[in-house]
Amino acid sequence: MPEVARPLMLQVQGLWVAYGGIQAVKGISLEVREGELVSLIGANGAGKTTTLKALTAMLQPQGGRIEYAGQAIAGLGSWGLVARGLVMVPEGRGTFTRMSILENLQMGAYLRPEPQVEEDLEQVYALFPRLKERQAQLAGTLSGGEQQMLAMGRALMARPRLLLLDEPSMGLSPIMVDKIFEVVQTIHRQGTTVLLVEQNASRALAVADRAYVMDSGEMTMSGPAGELLHDPRVRAAYLGEC
Repeated sequence: MPEVARPLMLQVQGLWVAYGGIQAVKGISLEVREGELVSLIGANGAGKTTTLKALTAMLQPQGGRIEYAGQAIAGLGSWGLVARGLVMVPEGRGTFTRMSILENLQMGAYLRPEPQVEEDLEQVYALFPRLKERQAQLAGTLSGGEQQMLAMGRALMARPRLLLLDEPSMGLSPIMVDKIFEVVQTIHRQGTTVLLVEQNASRALAVADRAYVMDSGEMTMSGPAGELLHDPRVRAAYLGEC
């Protein structure tokens, strides 16, 4: 029997987004199905972060339609999306620097019933033991890699159905990059749907089910991640191979 398609978790059709007079996203379409890990790759300035901000109601699109879990997101607001399980780890981490690790994680659960929070804290600490060791330490005193762990842990405290990750490996050491991608795969295996935005194309394609390639605000390629990883055009443009 043919495989039954998974339900759509996210569907974007004809999305247009501008900053002032600059058209950053030009009529793109993409979809993410339940249980998938989908990567969106492209060079700096391609429009990837702008796309995520539109998906999370941080920017108002000029045109197009965004549906999450079968519902148009227009008018919901970022807080409404978090309450429904659409959660983003922003580029630059966005930790609360004057709050402790524990307080940052608790902020991720601010919409959640109190009895469930302790259980989820232990699950985050199991993924990131270093956070548990330093839970009283101020977030602003952490290294870049530790802050990335904290930002991901905070997002997980919201129990996301769809987790958006914006450049999680940016500025990290090779060892920390390995750790972050290992955690991304673990989160996915545990059942969370993931949309991963990354400049590190080889790592993003290696862990994804499917992928999209974005350039100058437009989608230029899409398909199974393994095929794109070995596509000569992708390798030349994003992996430094001729």
